[in-house]
Amino acid sequence: MGCQEAHAGHNKNVKGRPTAATLREIYQELFHAFGPQHWWPGETPFEVIVGAILTQNTAWTNAAAAIENLKRERLLSPSALKQIPVGRLARLIRSSGYFNQKARRLKDFVRYLYGSYQGDLTRMRRVSLARLRNELLGISGIGPETADSILLYAFGKPVFVVDAYTRRVLARHSFISWDATYQEIQQLFMDRLPGNNSLFNEYHALVVALGKGFCRKTKPKCHTCPLRKVGRLCLETPAAAKPF
Repeated sequence: MGCQEAHAGHNKNVKGRPTAATLREIYQELFHAFGPQHWWPGETPFEVIVGAILTQNTAWTNAAAAIENLKRERLLSPSALKQIPVGRLARLIRSSGYFNQKARRLKDFVRYLYGSYQGDLTRMRRVSLARLRNELLGISGIGPETADSILLYAFGKPVFVVDAYTRRVLARHSFISWDATYQEIQQLFMDRLPGNNSLFNEYHALVVALGKGFCRKTKPKCHTCPLRKVGRLCLETPAAAKPF
């Protein structure tokens, strides 16, 4: 399927990257369609951090099952994860997939937390966004999406989280190319929207809702999509868009 104007006379000046007004319009349309998403699903900042690591390359339901295992064993705390042998931890989080790698990543994060902040998340929260992001990216297995999820959802830092849904939605509406980088996409939002953590929180959650319900990788529901009147729709998806 080729490209077409989403709606005659609507946003016809939107060529290439979206304007601030277009990004606000997207947010308003999504909020009207889905309502507040109440993200992130986690009772404590540490649970959010653990969830951000466990949900890598898997569905949230699989990560949630692993978190429930840790809760049942009373292991969902920095001190408990510091003490547990990595092999036992891997078995408990098996449902999340790549469980041996993720067990090591959790142990690496906890080692960093104790080495840099004496195991105190409150002390960690006080550090600037830029410094904290660099530190998180220095931990093995934590990339930009995971680091930014931790910053935004665990610590309330104003940073926009980008994922595969974000790129798919923007690329299909001709606002970015399919090979746009994580940083390029993130800057679109950071440069054009107020640096508000509540806005970034809700916006990202709404994009995920759109990606899951409408803008699917295959068989997207374009005719009923909440954004069908926004931008220039183009479904010429490359065979394999490179992961971030």
